[in-house]
Amino acid sequence: MRLSLALALLASLCPTAFAAETFYPAADGKGNASVLTVYSSLDEPLARPMIKAFQAANPDIAVRYDEMLTGEVYDRIVRETDAGQKTADFAFSSAMDLQVKLSNDGYAQRSDLPMSAVWPQWANWRNTAYALTFEPAVFVYHKPSFAHEKPPASRAEFLDYLQRHGNDVYGRIGTYDIERSGVGFLFMARDQEQFGDIWTVIGAMGAAGVKLYSTSSAILERIADGRFVLGYNILGSYAADWAAKHRDVGIVLPKDYTVVMSRIGLVPQAAASPELGRRYLSFFMSKEGQTIMARKLQIAAVSPEVAGDNTASHMQAMLGTQLKPVPVSPGLMVYLDQVKRARLITRWNEVLRAQ
Repeated sequence: MRLSLALALLASLCPTAFAAETFYPAADGKGNASVLTVYSSLDEPLARPMIKAFQAANPDIAVRYDEMLTGEVYDRIVRETDAGQKTADFAFSSAMDLQVKLSNDGYAQRSDLPMSAVWPQWANWRNTAYALTFEPAVFVYHKPSFAHEKPPASRAEFLDYLQRHGNDVYGRIGTYDIERSGVGFLFMARDQEQFGDIWTVIGAMGAAGVKLYSTSSAILERIADGRFVLGYNILGSYAADWAAKHRDVGIVLPKDYTVVMSRIGLVPQAAASPELGRRYLSFFMSKEGQTIMARKLQIAAVSPEVAGDNTASHMQAMLGTQLKPVPVSPGLMVYLDQVKRARLITRWNEVLRAQ
């Protein structure tokens, strides 16, 4: 059962297919430092500012950062725990369902922290699994291709655009392959729950020769250079980073509803040094850590203590109920039900191919 979960994992956003370890020596230069071990699906270059700031505040702690696919984060924690071994002190992953499953199945321990009581209710499950980022699913568009009309701002408008221009932009629409992209599957599953006519939209994308990818960068690269005109349900944090560096990339938060996913942090039950894991999680949740998240990593902060445009509180104040955050709860595990997963993927493929 656990192997099938790993194989059918809602695969990582990270394109690498193997774990990569990076070691950060303690800032104080002493040889007797405690070592914090992190298992994470976040690209190591993106994680670096947070690690460096944590070490500046804790100069006696070295960090071993193991970057891996989301399924491997889950698999290694389960495998090492079941073998009676020690595992990571902190786990950070974009696979919300697998992280919650670790918590639900007893592979994570409770972490009562200074920010626990004020953390948004939807983002905290039993002080065990915490949503640490706020990342909407957005429409991305090639600005020059919309010089004479506005880009779609809702799924109804997206459908209307495809019905009017599908032949003209054939093969120039991109979205995630929900069989290979975990976030793509999550967004599609939420679409099915939120929008009754979603299969008409998928059918129109199929008729327009939609291209499917497992990573955000593959789609955004093609939007940036004009090979694609539109990207559907693209992770907003990656889109914002590309838009900041490529002037032809535009972003729309769908006005009918905008699904928001989060990366979840937790301290494994079998952590070798759980106190270090909690210290890192606490730093991640602190005002300093969340500010680093928003400003340096360009990923929206969850903490209500952090102000600015790139925060959940600002976006919620501006957009209100348009935003639909995915709650951190056992309800996420429905996406791991293999029968339901297979049924959704089968229908997805049938609707795309029918066109």
